[in-house]
Amino acid sequence: MTFKAASWLTALAIALITAIPVAVVLLSLLHPDQAVWDHLWQYVLPELLVNTFWLVLGVGLGVSLLGVSLAWLTAACDYPGRRFFSWALLLPLALPAYVTAFVWLGLFDFTGTFTTFLRNHWGIAQVPQVRSRAGVILVMTLALYPYVYLTARAAFQGQGRRLMEAAQSLGQGRMRAFFSVALPMARPGIMAGLMLALMETLADFGTVAVFNYNTFTTAIYKSWFSLFSLPAAGQLASFLAFFVFVAVLLEQQLRARRSYAASAKSASSSPRIGLRGIPAGLAVFWSSLIFLIAFALPFWQILDWSASVFETDFDARYIEFAWRSLLLAGLGALLVAALALALGYAQRLARTTAMNVTARLATIGYALPGAVLAVGIYIPVAWLDNQLIDTFALDGQVLGGTLLVMLLAYCARFLAVSHGPIESGLGRIGRSIDEAALSLGVTGAKRLWRVHLPMLRVPLLTALALTFVDIMKELPITLMTRPFGWDTLAVRVFEMTSEGEWERAALPAAAIAIVGLLPVVYLIRKTDAHA
Repeated sequence: MTFKAASWLTALAIALITAIPVAVVLLSLLHPDQAVWDHLWQYVLPELLVNTFWLVLGVGLGVSLLGVSLAWLTAACDYPGRRFFSWALLLPLALPAYVTAFVWLGLFDFTGTFTTFLRNHWGIAQVPQVRSRAGVILVMTLALYPYVYLTARAAFQGQGRRLMEAAQSLGQGRMRAFFSVALPMARPGIMAGLMLALMETLADFGTVAVFNYNTFTTAIYKSWFSLFSLPAAGQLASFLAFFVFVAVLLEQQLRARRSYAASAKSASSSPRIGLRGIPAGLAVFWSSLIFLIAFALPFWQILDWSASVFETDFDARYIEFAWRSLLLAGLGALLVAALALALGYAQRLARTTAMNVTARLATIGYALPGAVLAVGIYIPVAWLDNQLIDTFALDGQVLGGTLLVMLLAYCARFLAVSHGPIESGLGRIGRSIDEAALSLGVTGAKRLWRVHLPMLRVPLLTALALTFVDIMKELPITLMTRPFGWDTLAVRVFEMTSEGEWERAALPAAAIAIVGLLPVVYLIRKTDAHA
């Protein structure tokens, strides 16, 4: 078998890792359990549909407002502190949304630190209820707006003073010029970031669980672990997968229209709009407010709570939590990066439509919620376990409840994270290098090992770092597929927040947040080149 044929087979096998759980979930729609669906339609789906609708609508409006306004200020305007805010406003990406959620409840719930202070010292008993739909929307907006901020800022690069002056020369004021010229030109980039934020909203489990706000992801978890009904979990997962695929199709359409935005070349030469006086003060106030409530306040609070409980709560269990988290993240990152490298190299060797479709199938798992993939992985594994038990008269499960199930789910979920930088790195290696290696007799696997891998060192390290941190933060897959007793830092956060133990949840949350700064620093270094 030639190296090219082996690469093709490897790519197909990798695609199956994602395609099988997705297919299992979607095929459950073809074999509906009438009793399950009657129960879901009567008692579950109406609430889930209403809650999901308002959550998606509210978060969509919120991240658009924050992301677009902050992106315009830091990309097209010049005001005191702009260089600091241009990267500092990305830092909320380091905090998992469920960490921000329990910090807000610990501070602003009825028994929270801040509300208790207001009652005891100022006599203020009536404060807005944070444990509400509006509270969930606010927290998720603060956690997810950087997706829109990143793409919108890239789209606004170059739309500085010259564009606005051209619009004003035609009789438009600055505000009208923004809405009639700058905003429409940046719309494809804005919408691409918005769709990413909305897909993360549909996939979220930890935040809505902390707020006890029922959505599809929490219903899937309850169906599996509270009602012990894998069929009900599968039906709900298929319903959610349908909405996610619609969002994926919309995102693809919007990505195809990105040509409206100004080019990076014009960005570097276009002067920014200078803000002075009241406009500059408002820009500083708005940027500072979002930075403080989205990152500085929750990050400081989890560090403060961690310090207060460290002596009494830290014990050998946390060493085990951290070790398991690091082990899973390390093994998962290595496996996912290796699969991404194999897939990317197969694309390089076979530049065909069939290979591109195969790569797309292999990486589509990132668009699916972890709860959906957990169900999609567990159903075939449970079936295979039953076959092995019946065939060999075994006493218990062979595959279910093992690390293998978790690692397979991680591969399906995060392959796209590693594939992106590796594919980009391979694209920067010219074909002339391959031809030079061929002239020296270096071909096949030897060429990959001796020529391409040394040139892919930075993309590989990037893929490993991004995947490592994503697995560290991942909650639903770990929670739903982990072996018995295999708690991690993320699971510890979930258990403590479920019991309202905010301070005890801060210690593992602080470790996750500090590790989460790694990919954010990488993003900051990339965006600084365009600042």
